[in-house]
Amino acid sequence: MVARGQSKLRLTQSQAALVLLLPFLATYTLFLVYPFLRGIWISLHDWNLLAVAFNPDAKEFVGLRNYERVMWGRNIEWGAVASPMLQGIGAAGVALSIFLRRAGRVSKVTAIALGVASVLLFVLPGFHPGEGGRWYDRRFWPTVGNTLVFVGWTVPGVTVAALLIAAALNRETRAMSVYRTLFFLSQILSVTVVTLIWQIMFSPRQGLIANITEVFGGSPIVWLTDERFAMAAIVITTIWWSLGIAMILFLAGMQDISKDLYEAGALDNATGARAFWYITLPNLKRTITLVIVLQVIRHLPSRKCSPDPAPAGFFRYIRGLCGRG
Repeated sequence: MVARGQSKLRLTQSQAALVLLLPFLATYTLFLVYPFLRGIWISLHDWNLLAVAFNPDAKEFVGLRNYERVMWGRNIEWGAVASPMLQGIGAAGVALSIFLRRAGRVSKVTAIALGVASVLLFVLPGFHPGEGGRWYDRRFWPTVGNTLVFVGWTVPGVTVAALLIAAALNRETRAMSVYRTLFFLSQILSVTVVTLIWQIMFSPRQGLIANITEVFGGSPIVWLTDERFAMAAIVITTIWWSLGIAMILFLAGMQDISKDLYEAGALDNATGARAFWYITLPNLKRTITLVIVLQVIRHLPSRKCSPDPAPAGFFRYIRGLCGRG
């Protein structure tokens, strides 16, 4: 009887859990899974958005041709003399590997490795764009490169800044609670509000940064129209915008560290920066990993390269960095 009652209770809990998960699963499927699969399906077609809007049949299935054109190119041909020098060295390498193997000068593994490398040297340089063809889409690889640069700056920036702020605010006082709230407020702002704030901040005429620069005798930097500083402007804005969640995670991790460790460290003069380096950081390894993973997931498919109803002044330069200029 007990076992039967437990079985019924366990089944009821499973059903309750499923019922509670259904709203989330439905929302997740509707707004994330379905658009993702729909996007893949659209990418397999020659799809004109305006034409399809009026005629659903105005599309053509092309398979992986779009991916081939973007990442590889179009009308790519191969020729045995497209790159005579490199292909000649490759052909000579194949003959040399065969000769050395038959003469017993090299082992079988070495001969195979030399032969494979020589074949690649002969085959790969032979690819070239034919008449009317070209290599990859000129916007694709620059976009990939800019996205990697963006992630390479923002992820360490958010992680380090949030860690230092969390360490400074890791005190149980009313003032610290207010400061935590202030630092977290940027997290809840929409992209439109963040854009307006930093568009004013970076303004060379009335921006705060320009005014501070003038006070110290410098000339204002035109952040948003100078290619040298446009990426820096995006990175600074993103770091400020993304601090909240990372800071809260670090605060939770720091408050989970036993105070006994700090008391024991104080006996060995491990206080202040030494305590932070030898006690806090080692105990935050998992939290640091979590923050880095979350930031990479959040920023790798850069939201800054997507259409947005925000003022066009700021995003015009962002589109240029994303290869849409």
